[in-house]
Amino acid sequence: MRGDPVADQQTTAAAAVPSARGTQRKPPRGRLTASDILRKISQVLGELLITAGIVLLLFVGWELWWTNVEADAKQTEAVKSFAQEFAGPVTPAVSQATDYGPPVVGTAPAHGKTIGIMYIPRFGPDYTRPIIEGTDQDVLDTLGLGHYGNTSMPGALGNFAVAGHRQTHGAVLDNIHTLVPGDKIYVQTPDGYYTYVFRNNQIVLPSQTDVLMPVPTQPGVTPRESILTMTSCNPRFGSQERIIAYSVLEGWQPSSAGPPSEIATQVAQAQGKG
Repeated sequence: MRGDPVADQQTTAAAAVPSARGTQRKPPRGRLTASDILRKISQVLGELLITAGIVLLLFVGWELWWTNVEADAKQTEAVKSFAQEFAGPVTPAVSQATDYGPPVVGTAPAHGKTIGIMYIPRFGPDYTRPIIEGTDQDVLDTLGLGHYGNTSMPGALGNFAVAGHRQTHGAVLDNIHTLVPGDKIYVQTPDGYYTYVFRNNQIVLPSQTDVLMPVPTQPGVTPRESILTMTSCNPRFGSQERIIAYSVLEGWQPSSAGPPSEIATQVAQAQGKG
């Protein structure tokens, strides 16, 4: 039996009209939506941030660790070379109260050459650092304490000034802030041993270069003392300021007299006799 023609027509018409759901078609495969693009961008940015973090950590590790390792090796070599070339008695001087007359003052060597060795007991029994002529990066980043070429030499009237890093490249002045008035600082040159006594420190801006004057911070004044000035960055992990440590010459003794008793062991070790 044939069906109702009218019903058949209605059924056919209904099938031809798309449903409301049918109008929300899914995007063709292979085409990205805005949310897919944002998700991928977030993933890429996340990976880049992680990579940048790893690179930053490696750089910090290189700065705070590896530069110290490299610099320590070069400084140790410079100390041994100097100590062996200018080998003198390692037995302490019989009497450190002996008057040896005015200090002998040497001539500054060429840039990058060794002036002598600095010993600072406050910084530990193994603190032995070379003093090198010049304050350019090739000196400070590898060889330790650099001598400002426009300042005096050890023992001379005026200002014998040196610079050094605080946290990297050997960290030669990392503990400069721990110095206490009365602490001894010893400088050894081919001519002898110069004993300085720490007096005070000062925090200044990097632009305040008058700390290097013959009488620090006093332009035009004639020096009447032999001063040792040490400069480094401040704070310890920054460079916004400079910390300046001042010491005054207390006495000296020629190399032939032997070293001061407080550093005799270190002098012997530097010469390979300890």
